[in-house]
Amino acid sequence: MSQPISTFIRHHYRHFNAAALVDAADGYSKLIDSGGKMLVSLAGAMSTGELGLSLAEMIRRDKVGIISCTGANLEEDIFNLVAHDYYERVPHYRDLTPADEQALLDRHMNRVTDTCIPEMEAMRRLEKAVLEEWMKADAAGERYFPHEFMWRTIKSGKLEQYYQIDPKDSWVIAAMEKNIPIIVPGWEDSTMGNMYASHVITGEIKNVHTVRTGIEYMIYLADWYQKTAPTPVGFFQIGGGIAGDFPICVVPMLHQDLQLEDIPVWAYFCQISDSTTSFGSYSGAVPNEKITWGKLEANTPKYIIESDATIVAPLVFALILGW
Repeated sequence: MSQPISTFIRHHYRHFNAAALVDAADGYSKLIDSGGKMLVSLAGAMSTGELGLSLAEMIRRDKVGIISCTGANLEEDIFNLVAHDYYERVPHYRDLTPADEQALLDRHMNRVTDTCIPEMEAMRRLEKAVLEEWMKADAAGERYFPHEFMWRTIKSGKLEQYYQIDPKDSWVIAAMEKNIPIIVPGWEDSTMGNMYASHVITGEIKNVHTVRTGIEYMIYLADWYQKTAPTPVGFFQIGGGIAGDFPICVVPMLHQDLQLEDIPVWAYFCQISDSTTSFGSYSGAVPNEKITWGKLEANTPKYIIESDATIVAPLVFALILGW
């Protein structure tokens, strides 16, 4: 007899990282049920790993209040939307020789571990549509954030003819429909960021600042946090890197740099990471280290799930959603 995955998890996940998964999911639900908001940060290649299959539903069910992600995760959700059928999986990627890798490049297939993203059907297809929005805004003297340009491109309908998955499985579309803010620090370090730079260099885009910057994202986030933080705001970190460290720093910035009082720290913190603490990385830093930076407090609920986020994150979301 079949049973919900959440029933299976609660019966079998009793110890170690498995138990931490359940504890973190229950803490997440407790925060949301109390009227709080959750920031979800996405590092790594979670969009190419098709996290949208569960994250989009989390957004629709009001389990996510704001998202921080890399430029890669923003664009790769849409790459998958418009070119899914052209992707190729390479299960034995560890056995590839340099010549095999060159052959993939010659076919314009860009490998992300075991998954190859097709340049022409994914990247260039999106570039053509977004470039029209960049140039239109540039000519009008308007400026927008990277995620806003992505939303404007989606709303224009230019990409609909290419959809190859159900749009309900796109977390970017789900966020757009819910008007949930997306913070994209370091967007310049992405395929679309590189493309944007090239179009500025060629002169097709006159004002390099047509796409708003990371500093402006921090200013936006500071305003959002101050308006939202009278209710508890939690932090659910998938991976680490700039997608995690950039937004979590808004709290010490408000406290220490702006010298504002009565700014609450993050009300919940969970990280899914397999990074080793002793290497000195942000991704491997344990939650208690964040106390010294003014990001968390001693009594903040803190969880660490030391595992593969592509396995763990959908299970956490399934438990929260009652699947």
